[in-house]
Amino acid sequence: MMDPLTIPGDVKFSSSVRVSGSALACRRGGRQVFENLNFAVQAGDFVRLSGKNGSGKSTFLRCLAGFLPFQNGEFSYCHGDDVHRALNPDDFLLSGHQNGLKPNFTLRENAKFFAKLMTGTAPRADTLGHAASVFGLGALLNEPVQYFSSGQRHRAALMRFALVSRQVWLMDEPTVGLDAENRAVLAQLIVAHKARGGIIIAATHDPMDVPGDTLDMDAFQTRNSVVDEDWL
Repeated sequence: MMDPLTIPGDVKFSSSVRVSGSALACRRGGRQVFENLNFAVQAGDFVRLSGKNGSGKSTFLRCLAGFLPFQNGEFSYCHGDDVHRALNPDDFLLSGHQNGLKPNFTLRENAKFFAKLMTGTAPRADTLGHAASVFGLGALLNEPVQYFSSGQRHRAALMRFALVSRQVWLMDEPTVGLDAENRAVLAQLIVAHKARGGIIIAATHDPMDVPGDTLDMDAFQTRNSVVDEDWL
């Protein structure tokens, strides 16, 4: 595996970026998922979303990405003096429960497709090679994803964070299916992103060896909160 701290074309992100919300609430299926949620993050921050199944961790990430609406509250994305009510799609990357890989494509083809979709251009060979090597996938670049194990597919999804440059990382259960070695690699990748001014918000039940804060989603529950994580 390649050291994730060594990234070709290393980028330093703006230190003036801030993402915050006050009294945020979201309803799904006629039920209140969370309410009165307050948070604020800025360049270089890592926040771990904790909470029981159904507490709204995944829903909150999807709201941040703009895939679901906040029903109440004020959300803002500040870049210097510019204030927006949504994240700029060019500034964030979301990794969810589904790996989003085309099984008949090779890992290389999947990576190129994703990079072109996100940036409009194919990745440089050294960038793609590095991204694959971070999680020990270099030898699998020319293999169809349909033959990957579940752990290899999860690592293939995570390699996108080393492939495409985005300041805000939204990660949903990034440690699932990772062995101890790859969990350590993931932690190093996040620490390196923090050092460049990146922002990481990660929903996970697992402790992560990364300095940062914890946002407990259980604190924003009501009696009508959704209890089935599949709804979230």
